Amino acid sequence: MKFRPSVFLFLALCLIASSAATWQKKDAWIQLFNGKDLKDWSVKIAGHPLNDNFGNTFRVEDGKMVVRYDQYKAFDEQYGHIFYKRKFSHYLLVLEYRFVGDQVAGGPGWATRNSGAMLHCQDPATMGVKQDFPISLEMQLLGGNGKAERHTANLCTPGTNVVMNGKLFTPHCVDSRSKTYHGDQWVRAAALVLGDSMMVHIVEGDTVLSYEKPQIGGGNVIHHNPAVKKDGQLIREGWISLQSESHPVEFRKVALFDLAPYARDRKRLTAVLQNLRTATP
Repeated sequence: MKFRPSVFLFLALCLIASSAATWQKKDAWIQLFNGKDLKDWSVKIAGHPLNDNFGNTFRVEDGKMVVRYDQYKAFDEQYGHIFYKRKFSHYLLVLEYRFVGDQVAGGPGWATRNSGAMLHCQDPATMGVKQDFPISLEMQLLGGNGKAERHTANLCTPGTNVVMNGKLFTPHCVDSRSKTYHGDQWVRAAALVLGDSMMVHIVEGDTVLSYEKPQIGGGNVIHHNPAVKKDGQLIREGWISLQSESHPVEFRKVALFDLAPYARDRKRLTAVLQNLRTATP
């Protein structure tokens, strides 16, 4: 896929180009997951009210945030999301994840070894009880099936659209150009989010997908409040959430570098992105 030329895409490429340099300001990173508990997170599972962590779906085990289904009899389309406590506009999000075990009974075929990081989410408090997905931009995380090619850090768009190559892009999902990661290996994925201008997906140091002008629109979200879904409105900020889509998944790193303080100063933003380089929290 050819990406539209952009100064920020160039900066993103600079950000991941070097494997040797790491910015020294470690304290500038926000560890969204503290490795101990979920006190900074809220849970919304379809069919259940906010903060009803049905079946103890989201929990902490051995210093990891994990998604488990051992207390489910069947999945029953109970799609879940765990939201960090505050919203962000400009940032670099870094995740380390892996898929483990078997899909729960009743999970759809497409959701095998499937999870995601939802970017620019609507406020979880505005979600309907039966709403399946938050209005958001999903960096879709997929694990390989041991046979076929299966990209990760794709884009899916529940209740949203984006611009690609200068045109409004309305299909629900589009593949990245990432490698396939089979088995239970850990994978590092990152999302560079620059308000309502540009978003870039990065996997293991490779820029794999880019798009612009995230906005509310399209379908692929049900039981939502129509007043929240203002089609055509650009999305400048939002919450971050991680998914439970019927396959066990683990996260050992969820960290964010807040770029909002530099967003109004192009030179400072450029310097920060160039110094980040390896995107290592």
